[in-house]
Amino acid sequence: MEINIGAWCGVGVIAILLWHAFGFLNWVWFKPKKIEKYLRKQGLKGSSYRFLYGDMKDMGKMIKEAKSKPISLSDDIVPRILPFHHKAVTSYGKVCFTWMGPRPMVHITEPAMVREIFVNNYQFQKPRGGNPYIKLLATGLVDAETHRWSKHRKIINPAFHVEKLKHMVPAFYTSCVEVINKWEEMLKNERSCEVDVWPYLQTLSADAISRTAFGSSFEEGKRVFELQREQAKLVMQLIQSVYIPGSRCISTKKNKRMKEIDREVKALIRGIIDKRVIAMKAGEHSNDDLLGILLDSNNQEIKQHGNSSSGLSIDEVIEECKLFYFAGQETTGNLLVWTMILLAQHKNWQARAREEVLLACGEKKPDIHKLNHLKIVTMIFNEVLRLYPPLVSLGRMIHEETKLGDITLPAGSILQMHTMFLHHDRDLWGDDVKDFNPERFSEGVLKATKGRASYFPFGGGPRICIGQNFALLEAKLALAMILQHFSVDLSPSYSHAPHSVITLQPQFGAHLILRKVPEI
Repeated sequence: MEINIGAWCGVGVIAILLWHAFGFLNWVWFKPKKIEKYLRKQGLKGSSYRFLYGDMKDMGKMIKEAKSKPISLSDDIVPRILPFHHKAVTSYGKVCFTWMGPRPMVHITEPAMVREIFVNNYQFQKPRGGNPYIKLLATGLVDAETHRWSKHRKIINPAFHVEKLKHMVPAFYTSCVEVINKWEEMLKNERSCEVDVWPYLQTLSADAISRTAFGSSFEEGKRVFELQREQAKLVMQLIQSVYIPGSRCISTKKNKRMKEIDREVKALIRGIIDKRVIAMKAGEHSNDDLLGILLDSNNQEIKQHGNSSSGLSIDEVIEECKLFYFAGQETTGNLLVWTMILLAQHKNWQARAREEVLLACGEKKPDIHKLNHLKIVTMIFNEVLRLYPPLVSLGRMIHEETKLGDITLPAGSILQMHTMFLHHDRDLWGDDVKDFNPERFSEGVLKATKGRASYFPFGGGPRICIGQNFALLEAKLALAMILQHFSVDLSPSYSHAPHSVITLQPQFGAHLILRKVPEI
């Protein structure tokens, strides 16, 4: 009897092992090959699936090679930023597929399909599951879906209302003054000086988001920004390799560091929130910053429905604050640095922008009304965002078999809407697509795009970036003040090397020659 029980146990163990082995083989081979056949049958072209890694090794190798050296100012930037994807779309067509490990990635560079994806945001959702490392940067609104997304958006919306943003202009101004003063000090006894403006613009935007989000100075939030920046670099390294389920739990040096960063960031933000909650309970009402408005809106939602589940938990508020920190700093800093680089190259547009600013504001402090009259600056920003969008692509995932345009996509497909490709498409923008030409936006975005979904630096549809107006207002004030005080030229030591670290950044900094603008 004991022998029979032992034998049956052995058979059971073998059966379980075989079952798991088949499941693994199905995941890494049979299912991907079946999907590949299904996609090709519909006329889609793409790379052939390779065991487990798909195209990940080629992608990582091409990115590493592209980042190894700068390019000339006249070179096409797309192959440097997205070398593998550029090659795929060039080889297989505007709608094609490659492989993120065992998952198919369908590349979308057709405006009609992009519009369909944006409009149907409940059907085409953000990737979930997949690589969990991305969630270490921030979740919150950017990660929420369907009804949870609706709840988060409703509670957060008041913080980004135009009327609320007006009250944040003084905080933006204070942050800008600090950077202007530092640059003026460098020019105190010099006619010109070389400055890598990139770290200063990061500091400016970090300080601004700290003041407007939490009513605190940059020094209090400095550690959060440093940690978030380090986390972004680690995340980018890891998402360029195949994620093996459970590998995040392995005690590697990177995993340990990422968990440490996550704990420290949450603890720092929780400390800020706890102090604010205590102050609110003591009768102090501070709803002039994003956190105060968010907490007030959250409390009203809870009171209206009579239960805490209708609002955000403290952990959810922390995630929204992480998102404030990361997105608020990255978007504005990136927009400003590429604007300064392009204006340094195109002195005619720099002169036109300065003339407009001085006409509207003189040497006085720019206010919200004067900023709203800066049409040329707005045109310049639109063109900068076309050439150098903050996010080079936007991801979505198919969770059940779904029709998109004329093709049917199987469950588990990743969709990649390529902002960069659409913004640089000659068929959509004309022969001068690679040129810096703000004039194309002289009659607004709708006219420039002819109503097509070919321009979406802040996303589109119901999920368009909630902080768009915040970022543009801050950037407009900062640029106006910079133009009031300085003229800029490219330094001979500037190396043109745009690359993506979650957002699009200058890999080797932004070395410019600053000169003081003569007083009126």
